[in-house]
Amino acid sequence: MNVSRSTRLVEKLPLLHHRVPLIGVPKFGFASFLHLNTRLAGFPKKMAWSLDNCSVSAENKLGLVRPATEAHAEEAVEALKAGKVIAVPTDTLYGFACDACSLEAVNRIYEIKGRKHTSPLAICVGDVSDIKRFAVTDHLPHGLLDSLLPGPVTVVLTRGESSILEKSLNPGLDSIGVRVPDSNFIRVIARGSESAMALTSANLSGQPSSVCIKDFENLWEHCAYVYDGGVLPSGRAGSTVVDLTRLGKYKILRPGR
Repeated sequence: MNVSRSTRLVEKLPLLHHRVPLIGVPKFGFASFLHLNTRLAGFPKKMAWSLDNCSVSAENKLGLVRPATEAHAEEAVEALKAGKVIAVPTDTLYGFACDACSLEAVNRIYEIKGRKHTSPLAICVGDVSDIKRFAVTDHLPHGLLDSLLPGPVTVVLTRGESSILEKSLNPGLDSIGVRVPDSNFIRVIARGSESAMALTSANLSGQPSSVCIKDFENLWEHCAYVYDGGVLPSGRAGSTVVDLTRLGKYKILRPGR
């Protein structure tokens, strides 16, 4: 585990009570929220990426590529509502997205990636305030989610009985990973969809992640649209995944950007 990166993350999590700060980050099990607000101070929340596009074949052979601008957000929303898969830039990597409440679309993402259905998908929403529609948040300290998101973090929460997510998404799991990327384009799309988007990296399962659309050109044909946001600066690192399902506890499941 990248302790320095994970340490920067947990420093953003707010203090629950005053005790000696944790040394390092737990590799296994859960740790209490202890002096964690300041420990995340160095974790970058705002992400910027290069506007220089990857070298893409001049003819745009499939006519699918669009700039990742708000002018093209409406067509992206329409594609999602029609059960299609789109490719979008986030604040970490390029991802495949679809309506999380469309079983057919979700299955399509698994087919495109060659991914086992036992590997769960995260969801993406437009705003932090939307998370409570899909997962349990009332056990979290006030302001915790706002301190982490928008940003390159996936928070894992319990779905709960009130979640409007389809039971067919990640069957057998009572938790869900939730993202609010620090990327205006994908957030505009998520808001317009009036639902949650299933989101996963735009690559074949087990292959390197994509930081520009050229990286997954062989998969364009499976998408309704491919939105080009240029070269992303993540170094192929995904989001940091934090388990917040337990009251007063956290666990870094995967260090990331």
